[in-house]
Amino acid sequence: MRRRWQRLRDELAQAWAVAVKDVRVYYLRPGMIMFGFLMPFFLFFSFSVRREMAAAQGIARLLALTTFFTAASAGPFIIPLERRLRTYDRLLAAPMSLLSLLLGKTAVGAFFAASVSVFALVIGITAFGATVAQPGFLAAGVLLGSFAFASLGLVFGSIPTRNPGDVQMPSTLLRWGLLFVSGVFIPLEEMAPAARAVAYLSPLTYAQDLMNHALPGKGLLNPWLDSGVLLVAGILLLIPSMLLHRRARRLGY
Repeated sequence: MRRRWQRLRDELAQAWAVAVKDVRVYYLRPGMIMFGFLMPFFLFFSFSVRREMAAAQGIARLLALTTFFTAASAGPFIIPLERRLRTYDRLLAAPMSLLSLLLGKTAVGAFFAASVSVFALVIGITAFGATVAQPGFLAAGVLLGSFAFASLGLVFGSIPTRNPGDVQMPSTLLRWGLLFVSGVFIPLEEMAPAARAVAYLSPLTYAQDLMNHALPGKGLLNPWLDSGVLLVAGILLLIPSMLLHRRARRLGY
């Protein structure tokens, strides 16, 4: 039992080392800044112009957007770039499990998303007077949403390729699709039954509903259901990432 706990601590320490390295090296790259930081703010302001909505409701949507785009932008950018620079082989040769490596990569996107979300929240509170109704649900929405969306981005980053452009296009296409079928721009209660059924397939819907519980205090679904779906989605999305990584190693990427 003691050896198992020691092994677990070693694996977590290795995952943390991978995350810290990626933060230092890749955070200020143009692709990360554009897709992870500027894109959600541009989307929010283009959507909110000339719309009458309360400050808390608007910031809830902004937080959902920033968490979604920022967390999912790290994986599709970092891993193919490391493959092209031949630095990814060093990580694969390190004495760590594939799961620890993937958790470290996921932590990068999650940390990036949480940082940008805190920045957006501070602006919403200080500049627009938004208030937080449920701080616990806010923390759960940011952390669990960041984990789920970072795992989603990692799936695309695990595709066998050394060109980030080959990954960015399908990744961006899926993110835009999930964005428009989710309850971000059109609230769930205003959707037709068929559209709402499709919205329930997107994890972004549950992140947005959890943000609505946190700030305006008016979500449609059970907040514990939202949290559970985001947690399960983040865990399940690690499975195709592991399978794609193993396939990439067989193909020599």
